[in-house]
Amino acid sequence: MPVPGAVSAAADASRLPRQAPASPETRSGAALSTAQATLVTVDEDYAGQRLDNFLIRQLKGVPKTHVYRIIRSGEVRVNKGRAQADTRVESGDIVRLPPVRTSQRADQKVQAMAQEVVRHGASSTVGGSAPSREFPILFEDDFLLAIDKPAGVAVHGGSGVSFGVIEQLRMARPEADFLELVHRLDRETSGILLIAKRRMALKLLQEQFRERETDKVYLALVSGNWPARHRVIDKALHKYLLQGKEGSPGAGERRVKVVANDHPDGMRSVTLVKVKAAIPASPLVPATPFSLLEVTLKTGRTHQIRVHLASEGHPIAGDDKYGDFELNKALQRSAAGTASLKRMFLHAWSLKFKHPKTRKIVHLHAPLPEELQQFLPTRLLELPGEPPEEPENS
Repeated sequence: MPVPGAVSAAADASRLPRQAPASPETRSGAALSTAQATLVTVDEDYAGQRLDNFLIRQLKGVPKTHVYRIIRSGEVRVNKGRAQADTRVESGDIVRLPPVRTSQRADQKVQAMAQEVVRHGASSTVGGSAPSREFPILFEDDFLLAIDKPAGVAVHGGSGVSFGVIEQLRMARPEADFLELVHRLDRETSGILLIAKRRMALKLLQEQFRERETDKVYLALVSGNWPARHRVIDKALHKYLLQGKEGSPGAGERRVKVVANDHPDGMRSVTLVKVKAAIPASPLVPATPFSLLEVTLKTGRTHQIRVHLASEGHPIAGDDKYGDFELNKALQRSAAGTASLKRMFLHAWSLKFKHPKTRKIVHLHAPLPEELQQFLPTRLLELPGEPPEEPENS
């Protein structure tokens, strides 16, 4: 009988009975077992997923090369027919999974990682593992998780980062069947980050972001007095890689710049800006006043806020890529009775969206972290403005 949503124990690679080694190939790689094939019914959480990704998630511990091999050989069937790796499975599809098992080496690795999770999470990033970590929770139910991401933590591994928020959460929650990022935040940006706990939720939330149906507001501190009437920045952006000899500082890093709106590689980018408060100069930089801005993205380009604000002559305080580097150095200095600023002052402060299940409005709010609060005058520690609505639970 088909098993809805997940593979039965018979098809779970880590639980299949081990055969006696029959050849060097069996000992070094994945091999077929004597277990019977299993039929799996695709539920709505997996609808629209590529077949290869669906199998990789279902056949945990089976090498990707073997997954693609059984697809090419026709051993995997969708609704009794052969399918390609890029075939999209739909809710109600019946997927035939052939009998597979992992190599001894793969089994040992899975078991070792499981033991680390039980104890304290993997302490090393070797082999793609990550330390177990939970983050401050702003909202959680069966469909989504909203956390308050600290600055200095990437949202996912890659580009020189071994692991990020999503890998750490998966290690901290080994029982979770599905955890995926809905959107991104820069590593040095703090604030609200959404994680989907169901594939259905991921699709619907990402659609809201793509169609600009969300209301996402950041708080940014910039140098200088921002003109109150300057409320819209509409400038195209272009991504490029820094040039330089391999191994030299910054070489190959991704950067973004403003280009002409008719530039062939430019992407139209629109940012809305509202002055929240004028901030007097810090004793560390007595000649430089600041402006605290509410920034709303109408498009979601890489580094959009940072590049747009800098292009207007008002870079974000502490921005190490597009900021005023001399100003940043001055703000990092320690002085008696004066708070320093050792990170970029950009915070995902407020987010409003429709709940993927109930379709009710959820309005989340992440207060400024202490290291940013202390840089503001005391009178602004409790920032003025209407408090956000309470989240609607499902």
